[in-house]
Amino acid sequence: MRSPGRDLLGIGLAGLSGVAMLAALGMVFFYAPREATMGDVQRIFYFHVASAWVGFFAFLVTFLMGVAYLGRRERKWDILGLCSVEIGLVFITMAVVSGSLWARPVWGTYWTWEPRLTISFVQLLIYVAYRRLRAAVEGPERRARYAAVYGIVAFVTVPLSWFAIRWWRTIHPDILTGGGGMAVTSRMVHTLLVSLAAFTLLYATLLRLRTRLEQTVEAVAHLRTHVHTAVYTDQPGGSYV
Repeated sequence: MRSPGRDLLGIGLAGLSGVAMLAALGMVFFYAPREATMGDVQRIFYFHVASAWVGFFAFLVTFLMGVAYLGRRERKWDILGLCSVEIGLVFITMAVVSGSLWARPVWGTYWTWEPRLTISFVQLLIYVAYRRLRAAVEGPERRARYAAVYGIVAFVTVPLSWFAIRWWRTIHPDILTGGGGMAVTSRMVHTLLVSLAAFTLLYATLLRLRTRLEQTVEAVAHLRTHVHTAVYTDQPGGSYV
């Protein structure tokens, strides 16, 4: 296998995401106005929504990579699907934690089993189980095939979570339709858009780094197997030293 070499794209993505995150932080604390009802605690909103968006997007990527793998059986699609799940879990966890911190002063509790939060909890368990499934299945091709099917089916939790606050009575705010009890101004929208862009760039950077790490691990494993085989076949009687 070819050595990964210097990753100029990864370096560029890291630089862009760093600049974008600094810009987002600056806008959250110095550009976006203080919300009239909730006060400064509302600033968590920009991190909460951006984290949830990236988590959903990461699971969409895993869904698409699962379809691609089943259609072409190429290992690269399986690697992308695996790495995207791992990163998606991090961002969805961030969304749940930041949402709980936001809920405490607004709802008076860190957690309530309303539809959106219940689905988010189940979603976390389902994608954690994706990692457990991969660890339990032997054989790289069989593991990749099972993971692809699982990633496709698990994606149903994303639209369920998205539509939960629109299909059922819930205390979770629906900012897009103006049902969140929050006065959204144009500067808030600008800040949210920059936060979404910054978190998406961070996701792309992490995905790039994680996939290259996985490829390096596979290259080392392949080299180790090749060396062991060569040593075995070079010995009299085909035995190791």
